[in-house]
Amino acid sequence: MTTLISIPTLETDRLILRAPRIEDFEAYVAFNASPRSAGVGGPYTRQAAFSRLSSLIGHWQLRGFGRWMLEEKVTGQPVGVVGLYHPDDWPEPEIAWSLFDAAEGKGYAQEAAIAARSYAYDVLNWSRVISLTMDGNTRSETLAKRLGAQLDCVFEHPEFGSMNIWRHMSADELTDGGMEACA
Repeated sequence: MTTLISIPTLETDRLILRAPRIEDFEAYVAFNASPRSAGVGGPYTRQAAFSRLSSLIGHWQLRGFGRWMLEEKVTGQPVGVVGLYHPDDWPEPEIAWSLFDAAEGKGYAQEAAIAARSYAYDVLNWSRVISLTMDGNTRSETLAKRLGAQLDCVFEHPEFGSMNIWRHMSADELTDGGMEACA
């Protein structure tokens, strides 16, 4: 019998990375209905957004890791979703990020992605991790570069099409003098 795991809470200077809650639903629906969700295959209906929000929790239960809801410490508002993601049709686990409209341009995705990468390396003992970006998603590509990731190859996804695989520095490279991230 599978034991349900508890989703850990992480904190950065400005964010709380925590389990999704039903109180996040309206903000999540707004993101999923917006053109911003095109980078993750959207836009999606309200019903699909509920399934996607539920799957954030389910991923933790099935894989033992997943994505967190980002809560802005100052306002207490949900501002995005960042974390570790590995659906069945992905080539390997990734650090994934999606920010809601009001959070764009504040460095939140980078701050949360660094926390997620540290969790992958320090808690889960992973040695490497990737990020996937949809072709032409220049904001995500720029963030991957700021995190020190290098473009590795193109992955052909059966539903989303061409996706770029960005390989992050290994845990050893980060501790052996590799750059953590650029400002």
